[in-house]
Amino acid sequence: MNSILAPELTPIGQLPATLRQRGFAVLDAASVCNLAACTPLQLQALSPSWNDLPVDHHLKDGGRYRRRRHSCFVVEGENVRQVPHRAHWQPIEYNALHGGMQRMFEPMQPASLQQVAWPLLVRALATTCSAVKGARPWYVEAHQFRIDTAGGIGRPTPEGAHRDGVDFVAILLIERRGIKGGESRVFEADGPHGQRFTLSEPWTLLMLDDERVIHETTPIQPTGEDGHRDTLVLTFRANGFQE
Repeated sequence: MNSILAPELTPIGQLPATLRQRGFAVLDAASVCNLAACTPLQLQALSPSWNDLPVDHHLKDGGRYRRRRHSCFVVEGENVRQVPHRAHWQPIEYNALHGGMQRMFEPMQPASLQQVAWPLLVRALATTCSAVKGARPWYVEAHQFRIDTAGGIGRPTPEGAHRDGVDFVAILLIERRGIKGGESRVFEADGPHGQRFTLSEPWTLLMLDDERVIHETTPIQPTGEDGHRDTLVLTFRANGFQE
């Protein structure tokens, strides 16, 4: 029995309108390629870098189930510019578990950032943000995550249901292998309604208006060897990085 609940997909032409209407939208991989004006092979060329992520040593629950890299960019019009490496910081009101900490992670590898699809993808998502909230520079934090099940359970969002303190969050599934769980849950920030579904196709995009919705991903457990869930999370914020 297949217990995975598939998300409702948004046609690419309706992406800004859907974000304005309900605060989140899901695109399949073909639509992501269309949005970024790249080929599936160009997008998939980014995927191997998830096999070389350092362990996250900042987990306050004592776990070693998360690996990650982190880099920052500014998008102004057509220009995607990487900025000097910096720590990741969130206020406590947005991350009760890890807020208030200056967390320094290893940067993304230059080979990843030199792939054709990278600036195309970041620019396309920034353009979508501008279509919803108006054109402006976007301050982007990029996080490569691998959540593994070597210890029996992995927690994609150990902080629980949360907002990130930004304008938009883009979550792209890179791979899920040998696991169960990992259900995405999206709730109204100021209302009773929510939806749940599981991202299963590589390079599916879940895009969120962080001011309007709260999100989380349920823990994962192994169903085979090397069970893991890989994602790329990009946050877009106007008026600077969180300090």
